[in-house]
Amino acid sequence: MNNSQNNQITVSQTVFVENIKKWVLCDQQLKLIKTKSDQIRDMKHNLGQSICNYMTEHNIAQNEIEITDGKLKVVEKKEYSPLTFSYIEQSLAKIIPEKSHVDYIIKYLKENREIKETMDLKSTYKK
Repeated sequence: MNNSQNNQITVSQTVFVENIKKWVLCDQQLKLIKTKSDQIRDMKHNLGQSICNYMTEHNIAQNEIEITDGKLKVVEKKEYSPLTFSYIEQSLAKIIPEKSHVDYIIKYLKENREIKETMDLKSTYKK
């Protein structure tokens, strides 16, 4: 191996190590941001419930509250449960009397889902 090839390998290894350091730093920062985001989301949810309860109890739920850059108002929203295989199986069992047909459909759906395989890094942290 000549000197030029040795230099290329050293540079390549150095870049590799630096990329790992940068990736770990990004991963750690994202972990902190996610934790803080989760905390803020929980606080916002709890405050929202408290505000909605107050407005409902005091018969002001139909009112709008002016805020700095807009308005707040109580709205009714629908939350759908996730579309899981167990839900699909239960629903099919209600409309298809033959259990073997339901089992066949569920098996078919599970086995024929599109699968996309990619390479990725995964970090695990010591507790």
